[in-house]
Amino acid sequence: MSTTSSAPPALATPSAKPRTAVVAGVIALVLIGLNLRAGITGASALLHDLQQVLGYGPLVASLIPSIPTLCFAVAGAATSWLTGKVGVEKAILLALAMLAGGLLVRGIPTTGMLVAGTVIGMSGLAVCNVSMPSFIREHFAARTSLMTAVYTVTMTSGATVMAVVVVPLSQLLGSPSAGLGAIGILALSAFLGFLPVTLHAHRNTVRKSAGHVSPWPLLRTKTGLLLTAIFTLQALLAYALLSWFPYMLTTMGLSAADSALMFGVMQLVSVPAGMLLIAIGSRPRMLRPAVYLATLTMTAGIAALLFLPVSLAVIPAVLLGFGLGIFPLVMVIISRSGRNTAETTALSTLAQSTGYLLATVGPFGMGLLHSATGSWMLPLALLLVVAVVQIVVAHLLSSGRTAGVSASGPRGASAGASAGAASRGASGANAGGMKE
Repeated sequence: MSTTSSAPPALATPSAKPRTAVVAGVIALVLIGLNLRAGITGASALLHDLQQVLGYGPLVASLIPSIPTLCFAVAGAATSWLTGKVGVEKAILLALAMLAGGLLVRGIPTTGMLVAGTVIGMSGLAVCNVSMPSFIREHFAARTSLMTAVYTVTMTSGATVMAVVVVPLSQLLGSPSAGLGAIGILALSAFLGFLPVTLHAHRNTVRKSAGHVSPWPLLRTKTGLLLTAIFTLQALLAYALLSWFPYMLTTMGLSAADSALMFGVMQLVSVPAGMLLIAIGSRPRMLRPAVYLATLTMTAGIAALLFLPVSLAVIPAVLLGFGLGIFPLVMVIISRSGRNTAETTALSTLAQSTGYLLATVGPFGMGLLHSATGSWMLPLALLLVVAVVQIVVAHLLSSGRTAGVSASGPRGASAGASAGAASRGASGANAGGMKE
C-alpha cells in the first residue's frame, strides 16, 4: 500500500481514555447504528404510498431507491480525504448533520424535496458508512469484533423497527411524507449524542506523523479485489431487497401493512444472524463456514421468493434476513484490516465506494425491469444469479491462502508500494480479518 510522505500531520486520540469518554463512545455508536439504515427502510416501506400521493412516474420511482447506493459511492470515495483533513470524529459529526438535515427535508411533500433530501441525507450516511470501521478501530482497538457487532446489530434493529412502524406512523401523521420526515428526528438525536465524542477528541488529541493512504492501489491486490467484490455483491443484493421487498409483496397481493410486517421480519432475523455469523467467523478456521452459511441462505431465500406463493412470504423473509447477516461479518473483516486507522479507512473507502457504485445496478435495475416487464420474475432470476456469484467470491475470499494476506498485500502490491510497506503489511491483520 503506497503512502504519501508529504501529507500533513494527523490527529490521533491517545489510547488511555477516561471511563466517561468510553461510555459516551458506546452510546454514540449505538445512536449512529440506529440511524444508518432507518432512513432507507423507512422510505422503502412507503415507496408505494409516496408514488400514489406525489404522483411521480416509473423513472423517478426507480431512481429514488438507487440514490443511497449512488451517494454511498460518490460521497464515500471522498471520506478518506475528509477524515485525513479534519479527523474521523469531525467527519462523522458533519455527516450526521447532513443525514438529519436531509431526512427532515424529505418531510416536505414534493417530489423535488424528496429527491433533494434523499441525496443530502444519503451523502451524510455515506461518510458514516466508510468512517465507522475506522472509528471502531481507533476507539475500541481491543474489541473490534464486539463493537462491530454492537454497531451492526443496532443498525439492523433501527432498520427493523422503522420498517414496521413507519407505515402506521405516516397514517397517524396524515401523509407518507410526514412519516418519512419524522425519521430525521432520530438522526438529530445521533448528532447530539456524537457531539460530546467529537469535543473530547478535539480537546484530547496529540499530533503524530502519519501519511495519507491511497485506497485505489489496493485494487491491484488479491485481497483488495476480493473484499471489494464481496462487498459489492452483498450490497447489490441487500439494497435490491431493502428497496423493493415490501413493494414486491404489495404488488403480488399482500396488503401494505402485511408487506411491511414481512419486511420487518426480514430485518429482525438479520440481527441474530449477524451476531451468529460473527461468532462463527471469528473462531479459528471458521470464516469459510460462516460465509457459506450466509451466502447459501441468501440464495435459498431469493429462490423461495421467486417460486413460492406470496401467502408463504414469511419463508423467504426469514431466509433473506439470515443472508443479510453477512454484512456485519464483512464489516469486521474491514475493521481488522490494515496496520492503522489510515489503512483501515483506505480499505473501507475502496470496498464501499466501489462496491456501492456497482451495487446501484440492483435497486435501479429491479425497478426498470419490473416497469418494462410488469413482473418480478426476470429481476428475481437475475438476483439469483448474483447470489450464486457471491457464493463463489466468498469461497475465494475465505480460502486459507487469501486469509493470510494482509490488506497492505505483499502479493500483488501496487508498483508504487515500497518493499518495507509490503513486508509490514504481511505481518499485519489478515485479509479475512480473522485470527487463524
